[in-house]
Amino acid sequence: MSNKKKVLIIDDDNRNIFALTAVLKARGYNCLSAAGGAEGLQVLKEQKDVAVVLMDMMMPDMDGYEAIAVMNAHPELKDIPVIAVTAQAMLGDKERCLEAGAVGYVSKPINVDNLTDLLTKYI
Repeated sequence: MSNKKKVLIIDDDNRNIFALTAVLKARGYNCLSAAGGAEGLQVLKEQKDVAVVLMDMMMPDMDGYEAIAVMNAHPELKDIPVIAVTAQAMLGDKERCLEAGAVGYVSKPINVDNLTDLLTKYI
């Protein structure tokens, strides 16, 4: 596995950030966090070594779909893989996330094994 194991968690709920950070740090990942889409984009512009973004899709102001669209339009951000993290687990939600540009999808509550399998695939 690469030494580049920095994960950016973008979520408007601090409890989700706290839980994900604890689990991922225990598995050797370096975690950054942002409380929304706009803040997450700023972190990505400042931190050039983020390997993967875990993006909450339902946030106020700028949601995950908008943030992914901005990333895809930005030359320095478009190649960073985004894994959609969402409480929406209805029929079609996964496809909507993938069509928006996410490389993977996990629903809340998060199955940590599934998430780490996805992270291993993209890091």
